Amino acid sequence: MRDFVKGTFLEGAEIIDVSSKTGRNIELLKERIHRISLGVRPKSTGGLFRLPVDRVFTLKGFGTVVTGTALSGSISVDDPVQILPGGIRSKVRGLQSHGKPIDKAYAGQRVAINLQGVQKEELARGAVVVEPDRFRPTHAVDAELIMLGDAPVLKNKSRVHFHLSTSEAVGRVILYDCSELKPGERAFCQIRVEEPVVAVSGDRFIIRRFSPVVTIGGGVILDSQARKRRRKEGLDDLEVYRDGSLGDKIATKVRRSGVRGMTYHLLQGWINADTAEIDEAAAGLKREGILVQFDDRLIHRDVFQGLRDRITDTLRRFHENNPLKPGMSKEVLRSLFGLEQRTFQGILSIMDETVVDKDTVRLADFTVAVTDRFMEIKEGVIELLSKKGFQPPTKDELSEYFGLKVKEMEDILKLMVQEGGITRITDSVYLLREDYERMLGLLREYYAGKDSMSVGEFRDLLGTTRKYALPFLEHLDSNKITLRVGDVRKIHPAFRK
Repeated sequence: MRDFVKGTFLEGAEIIDVSSKTGRNIELLKERIHRISLGVRPKSTGGLFRLPVDRVFTLKGFGTVVTGTALSGSISVDDPVQILPGGIRSKVRGLQSHGKPIDKAYAGQRVAINLQGVQKEELARGAVVVEPDRFRPTHAVDAELIMLGDAPVLKNKSRVHFHLSTSEAVGRVILYDCSELKPGERAFCQIRVEEPVVAVSGDRFIIRRFSPVVTIGGGVILDSQARKRRRKEGLDDLEVYRDGSLGDKIATKVRRSGVRGMTYHLLQGWINADTAEIDEAAAGLKREGILVQFDDRLIHRDVFQGLRDRITDTLRRFHENNPLKPGMSKEVLRSLFGLEQRTFQGILSIMDETVVDKDTVRLADFTVAVTDRFMEIKEGVIELLSKKGFQPPTKDELSEYFGLKVKEMEDILKLMVQEGGITRITDSVYLLREDYERMLGLLREYYAGKDSMSVGEFRDLLGTTRKYALPFLEHLDSNKITLRVGDVRKIHPAFRK
């Protein structure tokens, strides 16, 4: 017996001679098992529920049932669940443990779950029943791999069978900082699997040779959501995942997640720990200023500061090159950094250096540079618009008149709109604010006596031409002042109020 277990975790374990016929040493065996069990760390019931499926079957009158051993957390009848990696959503119709109905199941128990609305053919051994929207299937994990003492040499990029809980997938081992692993050696590595698996940092795994299929090693998953690693990145993060505190691990993972950061939900599904402990560790990192939060997303201080510096530098250069523009287009700025809309909005919301004004972004200390030339052109525009009334010169005509590029004229007109002196009708047509208010007054007088108005009547009311009447009416329609009904306009109920 000692020769048989030599080289395994049972080497040196106590051997008790027992007999089931005479009962010899049975009580002693029970006492030894009880003593050992007192030192076993109980499964976490404060974490997220996970149950790797080892069997799927149907029961007449009940439907689909899956069985397995709950790894963490707890689950109750009527709880919503998700089955990964397929992403199937369901609900717990019933629970059993060792053939007895139960209302709630806990980590460590053998559990049978009766699933609602799921066909047997949709599931298979290796699937995982989990709390919804917390876990993400992965094709790559970073891990520490330990070779067995009698295993053959493992070359870099060797194909293996990867066993995790009840799942099995063919994968390839990418060794870090070495080209091969000899018997009994250990190393950091990345395992890339051909089919997605559901893993959590801290899970244990086994690998077997691709052919012949024999066990050659195993280890611990350090990062369950790994990405391809460049050589210059080093392996410091993996050492933290292996040896660091929960707070250190969270801070490192969030930093490596870059500008996208991580949500609390994804953090809870990333590492094998109680959710309360994860939330407490994240809250402590926020208090220390190591993590920054917007909405439900966390990003690392170093990442935020780097992005903040790049955004402010970009805006500063923009203001220098466009002194008359009130700010940079939000969409243009976002696209420059390749950020998702939600992430971009969140970053701006916690930046004290920037101000968001509708669709533009500017530095908080920026003001439009009002020069003598600008004041001269501004007064000239007001004079021309005043003379022409409801037949104003277009933007192109104004730029030609003042000898400016169209883009320069556009910046001046936008600034005048922001100041409130003129009103934008279209991208090319602007009215003095006084003339715009006069137009609204004429409409109120007209609709006080009539129900509808044709394009021709509107044109005559303003003493303008059809060239201007049509864009004026389209502007009035879009701003809920008039309402187009066929070929006529009626007063919009919102304007009447």
